[in-house]
Amino acid sequence: MKNILSAAAAMALTVAATGPAFSGALDEPVIAPAPAAPPPAPVYSGGDWTGFYGGAQIGNLDADGSGGLAGVGGDDTSYGVHAGYNYDFGSWVVGGELDYDDASVDLESAGAPIGQSIDSVWRAKLRGGYDFGRTLLYGTAGLADVDTTVGGDTGDFYGIGVSYKATEQFIVSGEYLKHSFSSLGGTPGLDSDADTFTVRASWQF
Repeated sequence: MKNILSAAAAMALTVAATGPAFSGALDEPVIAPAPAAPPPAPVYSGGDWTGFYGGAQIGNLDADGSGGLAGVGGDDTSYGVHAGYNYDFGSWVVGGELDYDDASVDLESAGAPIGQSIDSVWRAKLRGGYDFGRTLLYGTAGLADVDTTVGGDTGDFYGIGVSYKATEQFIVSGEYLKHSFSSLGGTPGLDSDADTFTVRASWQF
């Protein structure tokens, strides 16, 4: 009996001594957490149109005379610059703008040059439109001052345009305007209408 108790005690000591080793061997392996994914790059989804902007445009000017200039007209490429300010009320945007086009449109009658030209157009605009986020659809109207070799005149214009914010600051636009001039050079009856379509690039500050 004494030998049996001694053997049992020795076995208990052996199990106690080797227990931590078995315990460590049976523990589940520790898995390090995966590194956190970097946050996604911000995507511009449109925003505030409020602020000053400026840029340049290129387009086409097409003029047709009436009254004493009936049958006289011409069209050619125009280049210009513009600057303005918009205020975004949330859904609606209003603003004002000045722009200038260098036209150099040679006038013709019955397909033959007449030695006259439209040289430039200045415009003072009021603009108002609806804010779709990245896109602004707007109407515009105001006064235009034309300079020609026949003479100058201040007339009116109206039109529509659409602007798209490619980034928070860079804007591309297309704009159509219809102008009406009368009494060029102060001569009654020397009237003309002109249509312009321009593609514009602007930077909002």
